[in-house]
Amino acid sequence: MYDLLNSILVLLQDSALGEAARSTPYLYPVLESLHILGIVVLVGPAFAFDLRLLGIGRRLISVTKAARYLLPIAHIGLTIVILTGIPLLSAQATIIAGSGAAPWKLGLLILAAINIAVFHNGVYRRVDAWNDAAAPSAACVAAAVSLIVWTGVIFAGRLLAYT
Repeated sequence: MYDLLNSILVLLQDSALGEAARSTPYLYPVLESLHILGIVVLVGPAFAFDLRLLGIGRRLISVTKAARYLLPIAHIGLTIVILTGIPLLSAQATIIAGSGAAPWKLGLLILAAINIAVFHNGVYRRVDAWNDAAAPSAACVAAAVSLIVWTGVIFAGRLLAYT
């Protein structure tokens, strides 16, 4: 399994995308800046939605209205993060993968995806029953997990440069 993963990372790093990210003047810092902006656009609305699930602003906005306004913005941020993250990884895929923070970031990203899927396919399907009331404990747990996991993803991403 390790050999397969390493082969994929080498292919990515040796690709035209990896070469461009390494050698095109200013491309890497521009991608990195856009990646950070994408994180802001993803995590800011996601945190606001999670805080609403935890009861903040319950009297001001329903959960479905918060979702309608916040989650599409988070999806734009996710798109930016993916579109910039792949070339950033490709620039130094084997080095980044060797970082002590890489397994943490990948694991936390997987956990975030699972948490989103479980929330939207689980408790959120019955949102009409609790839309204006206190969110059920399953929604609160999903919100707390989201806040913790996305914070961990950000920390792990920053640590990639230092470990």
